[in-house]
Amino acid sequence: MPTNQKESLIFGFIMCFGMVAVMSAYNLLLIGDLKHLTLQNVLTEVGIGFIIALLLDLHVVGPLAKKITHRLPFDKSNKLLFVLCMSTSMILGMVFFMSIFGLVMSYLGNGLDGQGLLIVYGVIFVKNFILAFPLQLLVMGPIVRFIFKHFIQRKKCETV
Repeated sequence: MPTNQKESLIFGFIMCFGMVAVMSAYNLLLIGDLKHLTLQNVLTEVGIGFIIALLLDLHVVGPLAKKITHRLPFDKSNKLLFVLCMSTSMILGMVFFMSIFGLVMSYLGNGLDGQGLLIVYGVIFVKNFILAFPLQLLVMGPIVRFIFKHFIQRKKCETV
């Protein structure tokens, strides 16, 4: 896990890129508009989504998730439980905010089809959570922690 601001930035960068890439493709597939599933549209959505996600991760959701995790009544020395609590807090926060991004992108692309704003947001939130939770806990989280531990922190140890 990151031990300083530089490591937090690198960790967040890798995590956000992976999550945004998968979630953007997922959301484009969900709206069923395959003609918009072009390289340019995917790159645009991933680029904008990545910038927003990274800013949220570093300045809003990340710090809030850390505060929440540290205030929860459990043994913080249990690394697995700590990572699960931190990841769950991050997932809930990021899905909350990135679903707003998805709502805006959906509205700009297709409109709301006469449905209420809160209903559409709720549907987007649930669909995003259904993929984001297992994706982060079972796929991206372990992959990013592996990359971080074996390539980023290892380089730091070798240069010291």
